[in-house]
Order: sequence, then C-alpha cells, then structure tokens
Amino acid sequence: MLKYLIIFILLIICELVYFKIADKCNIIDKPNQRSSHTKIVLRGGGIIFLIGVWIWSAFYGFPYPWFLVAVTLAAGVSFVDDIHSLLYSVRLVSHFLAMGLMFYQLDMFHLNMLWMIIPAMTVCVGATNIYNFMDGINGITAGYSLAILIPLFLLNKTGLFVSESLIVVTILATIVFSFFNFRQKNKAKCFAGDVGSVGIAFILLFMICSLIIKTGDVTWMAFLIVYGVDGCLTICHRIMLHEHLREAHRKHMYQLMSNELRMNHVVVSSIFMIVQLAISLVMVYLIPNTVIAHWVYLGTVIVVLVIVYLLFMKKYYHLHEEYQVS
Repeated sequence: MLKYLIIFILLIICELVYFKIADKCNIIDKPNQRSSHTKIVLRGGGIIFLIGVWIWSAFYGFPYPWFLVAVTLAAGVSFVDDIHSLLYSVRLVSHFLAMGLMFYQLDMFHLNMLWMIIPAMTVCVGATNIYNFMDGINGITAGYSLAILIPLFLLNKTGLFVSESLIVVTILATIVFSFFNFRQKNKAKCFAGDVGSVGIAFILLFMICSLIIKTGDVTWMAFLIVYGVDGCLTICHRIMLHEHLREAHRKHMYQLMSNELRMNHVVVSSIFMIVQLAISLVMVYLIPNTVIAHWVYLGTVIVVLVIVYLLFMKKYYHLHEEYQVS
C-alpha cells in the first residue's frame, strides 16, 4: 500500500511538471469549428499513462520489457504528432510495429498462434485508432478507461492473467489525469492528446489480450464494445457520406450529445462510462462463464447498442446537418 501511495504522489508531481513544460513549450490545443471546446487548453496530459507504466516498471523490476518498448514507441510517436503533425503512414507503421512488440511480449509468435497474428494485429490497431477518435470531450477517455480497468482488476482476482500492480498503477494514473480533465466544458486543465489516448489504448489492449490468451475466449473484447459500436458505425456513416476518414469531424454519438444537444461533458462521459461498466460487470458476474453464453451475451449487447445508435442518429442527426449549413 505504501508503494502505491509513493507512486501516486510521483504521478501527481510528474503531471504538474509536464504542465510547466507544455506551457513553456506551447504544447496546446487550439479550438476550431469541429472542436467541442472554445478555449485554448494544454495538450498531452495523457502522457501520464506512459509515465505510469515506466514508474511501475521501475518499481517492479521491468517484468514486461517488450510491452514497455511497445507502449513507449506508440505513445512517443503520438506525442511527436501532438507537437508537430506527422504523416498518417508514419503513425500507422509505428502502431503496427508496436503491436508486434506487444504480441511478442504475449508470446504469440509460435506455430499454433501464427495464423491469428495478422487479424489480431489489425483488430488491435483499429481499436487503438477508435480509442483515439473517441477522445473528444472532457472526461471521456479517463472515465471509459476506468470502466475497463475496474472489471479487469476484479476479474484478475479470480484468475491471474496480468500483474495486478500494473492494473492498480494504471488506475492511479487515470485518477490523476481525471482530476485535471474530468471537468465541465472549458474547465479542463489539460487534454489527453494522442499520446494519452493511444498510450492508454495500448495498455488496456495488453491487459485484454492477456485475458483472452489465458482463457481462450475472444469475447472479452466486450470490455471495449461501447466504443467499438460508436466508432465502427460512425466510420460506416462517413463512408456512406463519401467523407475522407482522416479528416476531423463531429459525427460521433458523444459529439452530437455534447455539441448539438449541449449536454454537459461530464454527463456524456459518465453515460459512456456507466454503460460500458454495466456491460462488463454483467459479463463478469451474471453471465455463465462459458464461451457460448459469452457469445450470446455479446451478440445481444451489440444488437441493442446498434439499435440505440441508429435511433439516436435518426432523431438528432439533422441538428448536425443544420450546424454544417450554418
């Protein structure tokens, strides 16, 4: 417990030091017509997730060296992109390379698992980018990450699949970031930046993949299902509208809620957090621990979320079209 307290204090100090550096180096997020905020805010506060992994590794003897290199590569390139825009191809290559290093840490490069490397890597890189796309309002990255970390921590108690201390330290880093970001519109001290959203996505995917390998049950990806449905359906929607997928936009469900419906950022982020947390806890505690039961539950959840998304867009998307015209 004392060790966790020391780490928590170090995380707070590191975040405050970063604020000084970001302010001095002008690492800021300027609002534009697609932003959900109207004031200049420090960018890259989510670097605390990467710092947290390094501090954890130093305290616990670097148990996952290749994972540490992977997170550092992915988050590091993203941090550079936060400061000076990089080519999309550079970011994508770094994500695939980092994911390969993470899979090596998970011991996936042997004959009976080689067949799944490419599809698993594609899914995980896609999930990382969706996690990045969904980082658009105060508190959503921190809140949603906690909604994943808490069930992972509880599940890890019943059958160890990853170091418990890694989960705890990541929760502490998320709490530190939340203090400065989980606030009302224009009240946040900092934004996560790509370094934060990509960094925490890699950390969470490492934990979830460890769980999947340990149990042989891929349906644990349900821990990411709310983001997955919103992200995938929004991509499909934009393809139907013949939009360039790498251009900034305000078409995600959470963006319509916070912008067009003018809902409080804290409320919107809390809704996404609570829905995902409820889905995960039901799967952990109420659904029989069999692959068939998990698939039935996951399929049901996907259908319900898709219906909710479509009904929401049918009712409120016209407000976004009116915004675009104006």
